[in-house]
Amino acid sequence: MTQSDTRLANKLTRSHERAILALLAHARLEDAAREAGISRSTLCRMLQEPAFEAAFREARRQVFEAAVSALQGAMGAAAETLVRLLKCHRPMVELQAARAVFEQARQGELFLDLEERVRAIEANQAQRTGVRR
Repeated sequence: MTQSDTRLANKLTRSHERAILALLAHARLEDAAREAGISRSTLCRMLQEPAFEAAFREARRQVFEAAVSALQGAMGAAAETLVRLLKCHRPMVELQAARAVFEQARQGELFLDLEERVRAIEANQAQRTGVRR
């Protein structure tokens, strides 16, 4: 969150805070508005306010980061499960596990390749503009 976002977020009311929590808990605006105790139109107006939008964006980022951290913590167990399933002597399960291993390996390779390419582009751009990272 930028300093500007922080200053804006400090201007939120309790109603804004309830609305943010409700938005994080519900996919539909109607459900979030009902939980926050406001109308859908009020919630839509809140979403147009810079301070509210910045605070909601930051709250959503924090929730997402927590979820990613939890998933990263489970990766070792998931990998062990896939390895175990590769040897379970049930052909369909073994096939699905093998496909999952290959797909995850391919996705990982693509991600690493993309990350390397972005770094090269950034280094090239920095060299051209004389900016160091």
